Order: sequence, then C-alpha cells, then structure tokens
Amino acid sequence: MNPKIGILGGGQLARMLALSGYPLGFEFVFFDPTEDACAGQVGELICADYHNEVALEEFCKKVDVVTLDFENVPVETLRYVQKKKPVFPSPEVLEIAQDRLLEKQFCHTYGIPTTQFETINSLSELKFAAKKFDYDAILKTRRMGYDGKGQFRISEVTDINSIPEALFEQDLILEQRIAFNREVSVIVARNGLGEVETWPLCENKHKDGILTTTIVPAKHSPLDELTVDYAKQLAIALNYVGVLVIEFFQTEDAVYVNEMAPRVHNSGHWSIEGAHTSQFENHLRAGLNLPLGSTRMDGMAAMLNWIGAFPENLLSINEENLFWHIYGKEPRAGRKIGHSTLLAATPQELHDKIVDLVKKLGVQF
Repeated sequence: MNPKIGILGGGQLARMLALSGYPLGFEFVFFDPTEDACAGQVGELICADYHNEVALEEFCKKVDVVTLDFENVPVETLRYVQKKKPVFPSPEVLEIAQDRLLEKQFCHTYGIPTTQFETINSLSELKFAAKKFDYDAILKTRRMGYDGKGQFRISEVTDINSIPEALFEQDLILEQRIAFNREVSVIVARNGLGEVETWPLCENKHKDGILTTTIVPAKHSPLDELTVDYAKQLAIALNYVGVLVIEFFQTEDAVYVNEMAPRVHNSGHWSIEGAHTSQFENHLRAGLNLPLGSTRMDGMAAMLNWIGAFPENLLSINEENLFWHIYGKEPRAGRKIGHSTLLAATPQELHDKIVDLVKKLGVQF
C-alpha cells in the first residue's frame, strides 16, 4: 500500500515535498491554519488551528506518518500527533530548533562553536551586553524569527533607543557579530537506521535577512571538511530523522554555527534538478526508513529566490538548464513566491549564465 504522508504546514516546502513524492507513489495530506496555503493546490488540505484536536484527529486518521514544513509548528501539536502516528523530526528536536538559546547550548554541549551571545530579558541587560560586545551585535527574539524577522542590528549606543519597548515582553538573545568570509549551509539527510548523506556545501547570499542566491558547490575552503563534520555530528547527536540544514559562518580560520533548520531548506532547492536525489525526496525516504538516494551532482548549480514579485517576462526566457518554480502564492513584499535554478558545468559558465539571466530579466541580486 502506498504510504500516506501528513505534513504540518502547507507552504512551498510542503508543496515541493509532495511534488517529489508523487512519482514514488506516495500520497499527501496537509494541515495548515491558512485557507490559501499553497500546498493545498497539489493535495488535500485540512484547514484548522494547530491546537484544534478534533481536526488533528481527522488528520491523523488519514495518514501513516507525519512531518512538517516549518519549525514554528507548536511543539505541543507535534507531541499530540506523535501519540497517534510516527513523526519526524521528533518533538525534542523541534523544541531545540525553535529556541536560539537552546540551539546554541546544544551545540556547545558537543563542542561545536557558535558566536558569543547573552540572554536578554530587560533594557538594562541589553545595555550591559551591547557594551560588552562593543556595540557590534544583533538582538534577536529567541523564538519565531526567520528571514530577518524579529532582529535588530546594534552598531552604536543610540541604536538601543530604537528597540520597541514591547519587544522586551519576549525572551531575547544578543549575538555578537563576527567578521565572516561567507555563510555556508550543510544539508544532511539521516534515516532511522543511521544512514547519513550530505550534499555538496552550499554558499549563500542574503539581502535584508532573506536568502537571495545559493551557489553549489561552494568554492573550496580548508574549513569545508570541518564544517560538514560539525553538521553530521549534530544530526547524530540529535538522533535526527529527515533532512536537517545547518547554516555556518566561516572566517579565515574558524567555523561557527549560525542556526539550524529541522526541515528541508531554501538553500537546498537547487537539488531538485542539480543533484541525483533532491533534499525533498531524501527527506521522505529518511522518514520512511528507505535507503537514501545519491546526493551527487554532475556540475554546478545556482538557486535564485524570487521575493515579493516576479519579473514580468520570466517565462519568455528560455535558456538551456534553466528551471522555474512558481509556488502559487500571492505576491507580497518580502514574501518568497518562487525560485529558479541554473545548471552549468564550470564556475565560469555558471557565473556567465547568472549575469545573462539577471540582465535579461532586468533585476538585481
């Protein structure tokens, strides 16, 4: 019998999970509080609040196993579902990944470095910690922030005055900024049998806190092997099942964990066309304890995010090894509404293709 997979969350990640699973004969049911969740365009959508136990009961009756498409699903919801169906990743992993403090503490338990930080619960604590970090830090909410949301850059003492007073009603963390050369991400797949696979290292570029471009494989650095090893160590320590993505900062001589995502990730979208097995397929394989597919790639890939709106002429661009993914979401400022992937044989060819595409579309990255 074909497995029926339930996904908590109905965004583009759930949508791409389903599109990768349908060719394998899998079936999908999505659960999301939003009626227009874009995954609902490709499968059954149960629309209800994450704390609606009646709706969760209905959801569980329809599926064999449950995963999620974003880390802000309430932990209590995943624990409730786990009583009825197998879930991946586990509620314990989700609890760590939802809290920046717990995440950093977990890394330190295993000797894996992060940037320096201080917990913040008041304005006076912020003033003290900001001075300690020479006013070169970022104040973040410990929970719920993503794509730069809930973050405030502190570059001088007067920046503290612009922090909304209401922010101190939440648990906060102040992270010292470091002069890093680049941000990279490691995509790890691990199944319940302990089989582990990683894709080539991804190099990421951001604008206003949102990922805009990923290049794979990243240009080689002597720190790459250590970076990948740290990611594998964390996946094993978490007893992780599914795809886990760890973002790292690399400096001249050190590697620091930035954050982890207990799910498929924006920086792995290129793998749909660029790798022998995509992050989406391997996430499903891992959760079903199937053998993981090869993560090898034959050349290079670039993923370009479309944020807010698409260029009007996007479908008129017909280039070899150019692939479009439109998520079916209403355009809105700061919203990820699609991505495109470019494949090439060499770094120079990939660079030339990106420059040519951006020029034809009349956009900037």
